[in-house]
Amino acid sequence: MSLLVALSLSGCRGDKTAKQAEVTDSSQPVAESEAPDPASRPSSAAANDGRPVIVCFGDSLTAGYGTDLGQSYPDYLQTDLNAEGYNYRVVNEGISGNTTKDGVERLNRVFALNPAVVVVEFGGNDGLRGLRIEDSRTNLDKIVGTLKASGTKVVLAGITLPPDYGPDYIKQFNDTYATLAAKYHVPILPFLLKDVFGVDGMMQADRTHATSAGNRIVAKNVLPLVTPLLKK
Repeated sequence: MSLLVALSLSGCRGDKTAKQAEVTDSSQPVAESEAPDPASRPSSAAANDGRPVIVCFGDSLTAGYGTDLGQSYPDYLQTDLNAEGYNYRVVNEGISGNTTKDGVERLNRVFALNPAVVVVEFGGNDGLRGLRIEDSRTNLDKIVGTLKASGTKVVLAGITLPPDYGPDYIKQFNDTYATLAAKYHVPILPFLLKDVFGVDGMMQADRTHATSAGNRIVAKNVLPLVTPLLKK
């Protein structure tokens, strides 16, 4: 991946403030809070919302860590879908510190939402912790495969690692997304932070998470992969 050499992520820390919670997409893996992010908590209004659901399922890059509530990429995806006349409700199921294993363990929560589409974004924390590629791939395979088997439509979003993780490990890591997208015939965004990472004003000071402006671009990246799966 051409963006691989440029990617250099910094350490992440748990956030108990009004900011949305974080995931370790960093080169210094650390312990993080596993508390649900505010955006993922159901509300009574949401419970009464009859629109079909699109779930954005992932870690801090999905949760919108470091931005104000309402500034995650799922929030902007909702705005973009509304503007294009799609009557769907986007639910942010990004949680701090999640690995692919955590994603497997949260599948029932996602199924409870009866989603029409799920945008899956996991793996960064696995790689940054040096977990076995085979295990991460098995977990991500289970997430995508289980969703597909249920009849849910899936979009797969990838991420990559800093160059100091070594070319062999990084290649296997990146290949996981392409392999699973081909296996399950799902649309893929190979790098979630395309046109965001390294661009002035698009990344926070940690060089890991997008700013509000960056999340707007991420939503634009995801939108054309989602809309062909929807009905007006």
